[in-house]
Amino acid sequence: MRAAQITTLTGPADITVAEMPEPTFGPDDVLVEVHRVGVSFPDLLLSRGEYQLKPEVPFAPGIDVAGVVVSGPGFTPGQRVAGVGGFGGAAELAVVPAMFTFPLPDHVSFDEGAALPMNYLTAEFALYERGGLRAGETVLVHGAAGGLGTATVQVAKGMGARVIGVVSTEEKAEVARAAGADEAILLDGFKDQVKELTGGVGVDVVADIVGGPAFTDSLRSLAPQGRLLVLGFASGAGIPEVKVNRLLLNNVDVRGVGWGAYAMVRPGYMQEQWGRLLPMMESGAVKPPIGKTYALEEFGQALIDMDERRTLGKSVVRVRD
Repeated sequence: MRAAQITTLTGPADITVAEMPEPTFGPDDVLVEVHRVGVSFPDLLLSRGEYQLKPEVPFAPGIDVAGVVVSGPGFTPGQRVAGVGGFGGAAELAVVPAMFTFPLPDHVSFDEGAALPMNYLTAEFALYERGGLRAGETVLVHGAAGGLGTATVQVAKGMGARVIGVVSTEEKAEVARAAGADEAILLDGFKDQVKELTGGVGVDVVADIVGGPAFTDSLRSLAPQGRLLVLGFASGAGIPEVKVNRLLLNNVDVRGVGWGAYAMVRPGYMQEQWGRLLPMMESGAVKPPIGKTYALEEFGQALIDMDERRTLGKSVVRVRD
């Protein structure tokens, strides 16, 4: 089978496409004929040997997949599915554990299916499990035009929240609004804009995907008993530190969001999450905005574009037409 291959841990520019043996699978796995694979930040880390998973080279990247079932427990051959795994999805055939495989509604395209699992399950975990988000609360989303950012915007809206997206350019502000954000504001001076938009009260939840120097102003933007959710450090500007006196003054929290470490060791948990997302898909609140699509041979370029922050929405690679 054809697959994108990481043969050396020297970065995305050296990813190639070559023939690989078809994967082997066990009784609790689903063999999927892959149509689309999502492009994810862990793929970039995998290409450099910087991810916590360190498979032996050569291997195929690819975490999120969408396609049809060849065989597997709980699914019928030909059934449309989405799935998530550690790697191996950027190939004509992929093996996904059954508990990480989800039925894809007929109205959801393969492009959208490949954009759903990791980002939307992470967002749902962040807001539902870690943030305790309630309908009527206000959520501030940093990096609101990227794949995880737009997912967080849409899941927050699906849970009944008001959403303020924070972005770096006016072009990205349009993407955030199109994804469902009630307001989209620029990163420069966002604290004062949040104060104005909330009548001086602040927001109940901050979903921080980018980290960096905006962190302190994010804390200052929280309402009393607000929660700042740490989802990542996409800015590359270093890992911020918390002065805990800021937490004490307004009774606010900083909470880590490690979806994979939590969900992958709890059988059935991802299926529960998917069940909570399905009504949002049906209502249209969750509809992944697809950015650029790439051919399989362009998988490395897709990661380069992500690394250089040129992507809007979720990038998707076409494995089959």
